[in-house]
Amino acid sequence: MSAAAPRTGADGMAVRAAVLHEIGAPAPYARSRPLRVRELGLRPPGPGELLVRVRAAGLCHSDLSVVNGDRPRPVPMVLGHEAAGEVAALGPGTESRFSVGDHVVLYFVAPCGTCPRCLEGRPALCVRGAAANNAGDLVGGGRRWRAEDGTEPAHHLGVSAFAEYTVVSADSAVRVDPDLPFETAALFGCAVLTGVGAALRAAEIRPGERVAVFGLGGVGLSALLGARVAGAAQIVGVDPVTGKRELAGRLGATDRLPGGADAVAAVRDLTGGGADKVIDTTGSAEVLAQAYLAARPGGTTVTVGLPHPDRTVAIPAVTLAAQERTLRGSYLGSGVPARDIPAYIALYRRGLLPVTELLSGRLELAEVNAGFDRLASGEAVRQVVLL
Repeated sequence: MSAAAPRTGADGMAVRAAVLHEIGAPAPYARSRPLRVRELGLRPPGPGELLVRVRAAGLCHSDLSVVNGDRPRPVPMVLGHEAAGEVAALGPGTESRFSVGDHVVLYFVAPCGTCPRCLEGRPALCVRGAAANNAGDLVGGGRRWRAEDGTEPAHHLGVSAFAEYTVVSADSAVRVDPDLPFETAALFGCAVLTGVGAALRAAEIRPGERVAVFGLGGVGLSALLGARVAGAAQIVGVDPVTGKRELAGRLGATDRLPGGADAVAAVRDLTGGGADKVIDTTGSAEVLAQAYLAARPGGTTVTVGLPHPDRTVAIPAVTLAAQERTLRGSYLGSGVPARDIPAYIALYRRGLLPVTELLSGRLELAEVNAGFDRLASGEAVRQVVLL
């Protein structure tokens, strides 16, 4: 679907965008309509920034966690953070890296390159990037959106993908080949980057290991695919939704479980005492505790889920030392997106990451609230808004 040619006015380009006005609105969202499609002004890109025509944007649980209040963010906000599009204009200082017409994948932390975390090779934990994301600003400072009443809606994770056009830091864009379909390319900005990275970078799965994945949404299924690429001998997929377990089986899960109170015992039984590596993608503190206990002594549990900041996890503290267990987090795939996104696309082209199997629906921008209902219910894995 093609975006209409943008109009210009006193507040910059006139852009249609899905704006989140209320956090914690009751479901069904198709009725409460926490997101409203509005026309906003979008100011031109500043130094180090790009104007991107968004062509595809995925609906992710990280978006849903803002809608339902699990991840409090400033509102109004132009939501969306997993996207692909075309470079429409260059801000000063980007001419040597990008050209108008380049196809790009966007990712959701713009690393500054100079803070302590960036300098130690962990751009996902960039201090300036995190501060900007929490404030709803771009890493270059301030906001580029402007509403008719003069207010400035927030950016979501530096991307704001649910819009015909958006302004992003050039440091959160990766150029990709133009023959890669936009709806496929978008998935590499979050689902694939996060899930495959959790398996390969954070869990460091080795050939022959036994792996369990709790939560089989877009990120969890990507972690499953990463485990398969790594050569895992056994992959146990855990999810209460029958359709997701069936899809996991087609993608390489050797065993599938519905979860619940018996999940730990069931994983231990299937894996002969516990999995070598366990990946939790659910965003549930209770499930994270199960994932920890489902690992064998000496095993590793990696979580990429984002529970509400007030939630805590209760685990037997003695097992960390006495059983030499590891519990660690993973954000943005625990890697370097500018390096990893092209690497994972190369695996996709070789047929090793069949990520198109994750696509479960294509939407128009006006259908985004109904899309979040399907995501919340477990009916959908990855829906993509085409713009």
